[in-house]
Parts: sequence; C-alpha cells; structure tokens
Amino acid sequence: MSAAGRIPVAVLGAGGRMGSHVCDAVRAAGDLDLAAALHRGDAPAGAAAAGAAVAVDFTVPAATEANVHALIDDGVHVVVGATGWTGASLGRVAEHLAQAPGVGVLVAPNFALGAVLAMHFAAQAARWFESAEVVELHHPDKVDAPSGTARHTAAAIAAARTAAGMPAMPDATATGLDGARGADVDGVRVHSVRLRGLVAHEEILLGNAGEQLTIRHDSFDRASFMPGVLLAVREVGRRPGLTVGLEALLGLDGAGPESR
Repeated sequence: MSAAGRIPVAVLGAGGRMGSHVCDAVRAAGDLDLAAALHRGDAPAGAAAAGAAVAVDFTVPAATEANVHALIDDGVHVVVGATGWTGASLGRVAEHLAQAPGVGVLVAPNFALGAVLAMHFAAQAARWFESAEVVELHHPDKVDAPSGTARHTAAAIAAARTAAGMPAMPDATATGLDGARGADVDGVRVHSVRLRGLVAHEEILLGNAGEQLTIRHDSFDRASFMPGVLLAVREVGRRPGLTVGLEALLGLDGAGPESR
C-alpha cells in the first residue's frame, strides 16, 4: 500500500540490466513506491494485483507489446523502454487506448535527456544540410539493430527534410558489399556498431560543401536513463492515449514543459 501522494510502480523485466536500475531509482524516489518487481515468466497482471498505478516495461521485443495490451486492459498506465516497436505495433496500441479512456502509454526510444535533445537538435539542423547519416554504437548484448533511438532520429531527420522540400541525399554508390551503406530509414542511412565496453552512443553527421556538423551523445552508465524514466512515470498518468518519446515532456514539441 502506497502512502498518500506517492505513485505505486511496477517494473516488468526487473531482473534485467535496465529493469534493476529502474527498481533502484523508484526505491530511491521520495514520491514513488515499488509495488511489484516482475521477472521473466511473471504475468503482467501482477502489476494491477499489486496495486500499481504505473508499470515500467523494460522486457524484450517479443513480449513488450502483449504486456502493454494486458496492462491497458487492467487500467494501468505504462512507460515503455523495451525496443522493437514499429509503426504498426504503435498503431495497435493507439487503437486499443481509444477504447480505454484515461489510460496513458508512453513509449520512448531513449530516456537519456541528452539523447532526446540530440534527436531534437538533429531534426532542427537537418533542413540546412545536404547530407545526413546516423551512427549508433552499443554493447554487443543488444538484440536489435539499428537501435530504436537511431531509427527515431533518422525518421525525424527525414520528416524535417521532407517538410523543407529537400531532394534525396546525394550518393553515387553503384557497387558494394551488402550492408556497407547501412540501413535505410526513410532515406537516411543508419549504421550500427556493437563493441564490448560500450553502453549507448549516437553520432548524427550532417554535411554541406566545405563543412560538417556532428551531434554526439554518450551514455556511459545506465544511470543516465533514470531521470527520464522517473519523469515519464510521474507524467504518463496526465497524458491519456499514446505518447512517443520524451520530447513533449521536455517542452520540445512547442507545447511547453510539463514538469521541471
């Protein structure tokens, strides 16, 4: 039972690298209570059974969408950091939420505040540069490539270029090994590096004749994600429906910051 004014939180994937950090961060927060730490094999229904108002999902791509739908059915708000989301899976969640008024789901490709700002800056800069590519670097235990952050960054760059009426980026490559030019995300090339010792890193490279702009963000420790996770936990209940990314919570969508 949570004390008055405190938010009871359940963590799915509590035994994982990110999940264990989230549990520690929730325990240390003065306005949150850890209602349930759910591990592999535990049903998401355990969140509602424990009285959680918000669930944080840091599971795996194969499980996360089903978890979110189950939590929506139970009336639990959800903050999602698990990877593997697509436009189609996000659309299914949005449709489900339309039948669950008052329930909020926030899916963020990255919870590091610096990473969110880097993505925002890249979208702002993209319409002024002829070329743009994204390089993401992670530890070799990461199961998806490219990362959700890189996909989100590339999609935002592509949208900004389209809105500005820019042509396709120049690339005279005629022959090459498969994958040498990276993945194509809406016309923006994304390259994935996997090396032991890395945590989560991204470089956005933007080029014009005679100049280059590099925007880089580095997470050296998973502690860097916790301020964003806790912000999302505190705000998701005030945002019914689907929210993608932390931009709106930081006032980067033009609506003004929701929390300081």
